[in-house]
Amino acid sequence: MTTQVAAKPAKPAKPATMAQALQRAMRDAMAEDPTVHVMGEDVGTLGGVFRVTDGLAKEFGEDRCTDTPLAEAGILGTAVGMAMYGLRPVVEMQFDAFAYPAFEQLISHVSRMRNRTRGAMPMPMVIRVPYGGGIGGVEHHSDSSEAYYMATPGLHVVTPATVEDAYGLLRAAIASDDPVVFLEPKRLYWSKSDWSPEAPTQVEPIGKAVVRRRGTSATLITYGPSVPVCLEAAEAAQAEGWDLEVIDLRSLVPFDDETVSASVRRTGRAVVVHESTGFGGPGGEIAARVTERCFHHLEAPVLRVAGFDIPYPPPMLERHHLPGVDRVLDAVARLQWEVGS
Repeated sequence: MTTQVAAKPAKPAKPATMAQALQRAMRDAMAEDPTVHVMGEDVGTLGGVFRVTDGLAKEFGEDRCTDTPLAEAGILGTAVGMAMYGLRPVVEMQFDAFAYPAFEQLISHVSRMRNRTRGAMPMPMVIRVPYGGGIGGVEHHSDSSEAYYMATPGLHVVTPATVEDAYGLLRAAIASDDPVVFLEPKRLYWSKSDWSPEAPTQVEPIGKAVVRRRGTSATLITYGPSVPVCLEAAEAAQAEGWDLEVIDLRSLVPFDDETVSASVRRTGRAVVVHESTGFGGPGGEIAARVTERCFHHLEAPVLRVAGFDIPYPPPMLERHHLPGVDRVLDAVARLQWEVGS
């Protein structure tokens, strides 16, 4: 699956937010394909809590950008039926932990339909999930639930960290015949980049990681909202003499073992950074894969920097809970630099 965007006359790029890029991706997909439908709580008249669907109902009508009742299981169940009848629903779950009532539909039907029908019934569906902390949200508004989705066979799981990826990955997700859980980092909705919607940048397809920063001392493996944190940590690490490489996974399922392993084999050290909990979190799977594939190249154990193993804390405490630059640098300092140095 590749992200092929038709070439259009180039216009000067100007600052755009991730939210604007996501909105444009849905708008362009709806304009090109009448089977694409957007649905969810407040996505129509309001334009979504984060205004990501702003203007879609006015342009395409409420039949294609539809406000739904506050009933996540019903939203996803309806989307299953729509996909079975040839439509391409793009579902918004409004906030990460709001999606839990819909898990029965996701696990019992969305993820299994293609396998259950021996490939006869594709499930072209995107489940957009604003996730993660950093905006002062309360409980049920700041979870990082990616481990649940990663552990469910049949789902693709992606998350952008840049404006360019937000557009390109969402277009690829909508075009996919497999269900894609599209995790949108809430605190990056208003991050900006010079970007032209008329000539969007080509990006790597779903399933490919990218090296955001080259380095030689150790590899920071991360994704979504932790990518800017790791890039800042890598810059700060230069004062200590560490030249850190930063990998943005972009796609958690499928996982790009090739790019990750190539980096760790060169640097010999790795730290996995994410907001989700450490115990049972994505970092455990990633560390195991790195160890299995790079054991004889490792100079130190693969370390993890993650959210603490607690329910998401009140806003005044979240700065302590979320992995920050200092915690990343502390982990880098524990990478047994005296071994093999």
